[in-house]
Amino acid sequence: MDVIEDMPANVVSRILRNSDPASRSQINQLLNYPKDSAGSIMTTEYVFLHPDATVEESFARIRKEGMDKETIYTCYVTQNRVLLGVVTVKRLLLSSYETRIRDIMETNVLSVNTHEDKEDVAQMLNKYDLSAIPVVDGDNRMVGIVTFDDAMDVIEEETTEDFEKMAAILPSDKPYLKTGVFETWRSRIPWLMLLMLSATFTGIIITKFENALAACVVLTSFIPMLSGTGGNSGSQSSTAIIRALSLDEIDFSDMVAVVWKEIRVAVLCGVCLACANFVKMMLVDRLLMNNPEVTPVVALVVCLTLVFTVLCAKVVGCTLPMAAEKIGIDPAVMASPFITTIVDALSLLIYFFFATHLLTLS
Repeated sequence: MDVIEDMPANVVSRILRNSDPASRSQINQLLNYPKDSAGSIMTTEYVFLHPDATVEESFARIRKEGMDKETIYTCYVTQNRVLLGVVTVKRLLLSSYETRIRDIMETNVLSVNTHEDKEDVAQMLNKYDLSAIPVVDGDNRMVGIVTFDDAMDVIEEETTEDFEKMAAILPSDKPYLKTGVFETWRSRIPWLMLLMLSATFTGIIITKFENALAACVVLTSFIPMLSGTGGNSGSQSSTAIIRALSLDEIDFSDMVAVVWKEIRVAVLCGVCLACANFVKMMLVDRLLMNNPEVTPVVALVVCLTLVFTVLCAKVVGCTLPMAAEKIGIDPAVMASPFITTIVDALSLLIYFFFATHLLTLS
């Protein structure tokens, strides 16, 4: 059915004209479902059994119709197309031939609606270790199943899309080598342009404090380290939060707990980095490299900046993806490039705040 969706409209019309009435009705039904819905990826090839049939009669039906079905290991019990339960072939094999299906079927059936998001369906299959999940309409009438292999295709597609968004690339559904140069350029240049323009804020901040930098030139050499550490800290948090959101481990209501955890982690990381950096600045920069401008006060400025930069970066990195999902934006958009740009500006503001106050620069 995915092949038909990708065909030109005139080709689809020709297929429909040359299909038998039953096939034409099935194709039309599937093509009417939203692109990202369970209905768009389901198959109607499944085995259904009647609740009053015996095990012997059910085996006869499976032998007769199961050859062309997507799966025969899980059979669905329906009456007038309404989903009543599910029974496995294993359960049938372990039951006597005279047993009625309604007596051995499992009535607590996990199902999804035709308009359910296909990514949510794939996660349900993965979460509950199902080989297939029934798809029903608003009246609980069964219309198809989504199988595990279809779910894996969805997960692969969504994961690829998330990776592209996290790398500031517009998503593409084509393989890398089959994507043209200009198409690749179009997918990358918008984010690069936006991030380049947003990075001008860091330039404005540096320009505003150029007198302070001129008074203590050595401060300039530590800016890349501070920005890089802040960006890396924010990326760590955002990656962990985006993954947790995609796996439904957390939601927006957990914001306070997430921020509190990241604050504690940030303090521990920031203090460790600051201590290591202070030792490095005193031993390497001041003694080994014989740079007298690297005084203990300068080292204190850099180390304090490091602690607060890591703190801000981790808070920003965990809150932005959660806020994005809350307002309906893909959390992956708030990944490394975007967060790094914000953290760069914050780290410079923190840096110059401590520099102007502790070093009495203006």
